[in-house]
Amino acid sequence: MKKKIIFLLLIFLLVSIAIFAIFEYKKNNLGNNISKSDDTDILSISSYEAKITVEVNSNKNINKYVINQKYVEPNIFIQEIVEPESIKGIKITYNGDVLRLENTALNLDALYEGFNGSASNLSLISFINAYKTGNENEFEETDEEIILKTKVAKNQNKYQMYQKLYVSKKTKLPTKMEILDVNNNRTVYILYNEINLNKITKKDIM
Repeated sequence: MKKKIIFLLLIFLLVSIAIFAIFEYKKNNLGNNISKSDDTDILSISSYEAKITVEVNSNKNINKYVINQKYVEPNIFIQEIVEPESIKGIKITYNGDVLRLENTALNLDALYEGFNGSASNLSLISFINAYKTGNENEFEETDEEIILKTKVAKNQNKYQMYQKLYVSKKTKLPTKMEILDVNNNRTVYILYNEINLNKITKKDIM
């Protein structure tokens, strides 16, 4: 019974901080290059792996997480918490149908078949899908960055209404992402400490 309670608390925690990066992949070619001179189309990547720092603003507190993410098209996603130590090792694997939640420290291993999770704004691929299918997008440039902005569907979480992705003109790589609430207040800040695009395949992560 105790094990079951711990497990349920972990599920609640994961949902409450919005780190379920589950998405419904949409096959389309609606994306455009972020810049005519770019040799990397951020909206058409086939895979990525990243180490990110996530800051979640809630009730005047800031909670920080370090997370490793891996994605391979069309729908394989793996996410593992590195910090804080109290939830280190929680790992989520999703293949488009089956969600697996693992934690070796707590001896937890659960499978959810036919999982139909909603998109999370914490993954790069979910931002890309939202931008490619959205009809309220904006595009800005500074001397150093490309800024892509999109608004999620009206029925989504009001605390995650808008998203901004910043891409370095020099490296052609994402540097950070911001998630804003319905009043344009920042609720989540994502810093890309390390990221590689189109370097891994399915056999590398499964």
